[in-house]
Amino acid sequence: MRIALINPNTSASTSGLMMEIAAGCAPAGMEFVGMTAAKGAPLITDPAALAVAAAEVADMATSLGGFDGAIVAAFGDPGRDGLAVRVRCPVAGIAEAAFAEADQVSGGRFAVVTITPGLVEAMRASANRYGHGEGLVSISTTSGDPQALTADPAALEQAMADLVAMEISRNAVRAVIIGGGPLARVARRLAPQFPVPIIEPIPSAVAHLARLLGGV
Repeated sequence: MRIALINPNTSASTSGLMMEIAAGCAPAGMEFVGMTAAKGAPLITDPAALAVAAAEVADMATSLGGFDGAIVAAFGDPGRDGLAVRVRCPVAGIAEAAFAEADQVSGGRFAVVTITPGLVEAMRASANRYGHGEGLVSISTTSGDPQALTADPAALEQAMADLVAMEISRNAVRAVIIGGGPLARVARRLAPQFPVPIIEPIPSAVAHLARLLGGV
């Protein structure tokens, strides 16, 4: 099965990171081909950039004729719906899959932690659209420039760990989503540090797409 892993931002390094994560958790028989947006921002941080990314992703439909499935790998799932109606293969969004997994494993009490305060309302809208709005207790974000934070891996990990700890202690959530495709590596490092499931959106989407493809 050939799967397009679509990075809606323009960062090739982020595409490579997400490809590595996806390949490492994929079932046998699932092969990934990375696709990176040609236009837009290297990090999607606000609704305007999200809209540009959505248009770019939807336009990739013409390139997916030979694929068996696709994953839209940005947490706002930009262009996921537009792409899904233009291709014959199943399309999974990483937010779509992460919300579903978090809602299930938490019994309907989960949080999102992320680095993009400008996208909080879009994330809430996505949770509602996918039917998981009631389970989403809180969205917490880091402060400062998201791009500067992602350029400092140690600071990024510490900031995200602090938010996860806060959500668990303050809001008694039973699962936490690390909200962002570019945060995949951080999500993996944080998972062993906490007593609740830390949801990694890329593996969530891979598992979701495998189910859509009949348990590949």
